[in-house]
Amino acid sequence: MPDAPPVPAFPPEDYADRLARLRAAMAAAGLDALVVAVPENICWLTGLDHWGFFACHMLLVPREGEMLLVARAMERITVAAQVLNAGFRGHADGEDPALHAAEGLTELGLAEARLGIELASLFLTPRIADSLRARLPRAAWADASGMIERLRRVQSPAEQAHTRAAARAAAAGTAAAIAALRVGGSDREAAAECHRAMILAGSEYPGFGPFIRPSARLGEEHTTWRGERFRRGDAVFLEVAGSVARYQAPMGRLVYLGEGPPGLDRSAALAAEGMAAIVAALRPGATAGAVYAAWHAVAAAAGLDRYHRHHCGYLVGLGFPPSWTGGAGVTGLAPGSELVLEAGMAVHAHSWFTGMGEGTGLADFFISDCVLIGETGAEVLTGDAPVTPLVG
Repeated sequence: MPDAPPVPAFPPEDYADRLARLRAAMAAAGLDALVVAVPENICWLTGLDHWGFFACHMLLVPREGEMLLVARAMERITVAAQVLNAGFRGHADGEDPALHAAEGLTELGLAEARLGIELASLFLTPRIADSLRARLPRAAWADASGMIERLRRVQSPAEQAHTRAAARAAAAGTAAAIAALRVGGSDREAAAECHRAMILAGSEYPGFGPFIRPSARLGEEHTTWRGERFRRGDAVFLEVAGSVARYQAPMGRLVYLGEGPPGLDRSAALAAEGMAAIVAALRPGATAGAVYAAWHAVAAAAGLDRYHRHHCGYLVGLGFPPSWTGGAGVTGLAPGSELVLEAGMAVHAHSWFTGMGEGTGLADFFISDCVLIGETGAEVLTGDAPVTPLVG
């Protein structure tokens, strides 16, 4: 069983480097301070890793001096144990967090400064944001959403090590779930075995799922097990992410029980070819749109030029529930995207051939893997998990 990562997950110099990079970005944007409210961004800057983020946390980041974390007072012990580079200001339940953030900014001499705020946070409610801005009417406010996310896209070697460990756990969980599939068995059994194997392989709680669902709910993007029994010929969708030090490594498989529909072999071959095209295209300097085009070229060569997906993957990294995408948005490998890829980016790559309607001659099939972009090409991190169209 793997050892637990340290808490905080990185040495002080790593957090100091991240803060310096953020302050350089703040200076370029003309900001004197930043109100950080995205849990992943607070974790990236301080190492804070707990479930308490469900209640709004605000990390006040001045251009100079110590940061200040505003959160529920009951989180003081956790913060003291995990956060070594920021002060703490706690508030009682029922108090307005914005009051304490405004007082903290005032004490830092920033009541009339140029302030950025992460309005795209899932946990900074409009009420709290409006209250904070109303309490500091002389400040010049700007929406700084996405500033830190852009800095987080490229993972350091230490971050990549956590992603690799998460990928090993995801592959173990996926293999265990596939081994548990049987006609008459329950999706609960598959979910239980998936969790057991993944946790024993070193995973913490992931941002999502795992998603496990049979043919009847194949198209329901974000539903999972609920006690259904598998039937012969069912397609079982599995999408699983391991998580280590909050770094997410998702992957997925589609498996048929006992027998598959006509055209399954061709669909499986196309999905594998599509995945190979994605991996080959994931290189530093390529655009996300070019990667999608490489995947779509496989579909077009098979006579499916009108078949499109909204993307063929997306960036992953540090992530808290309720998703493994690292916040409120998705940075996808989407048609026409001009995002330039860099070494150190991790991607959940998808090769889907599903739901194309009648007349295609193809069965539903799906493969996804966690892929790390290196200096000269890409590496599939979850390749140890089985890729098999049929089980049982």
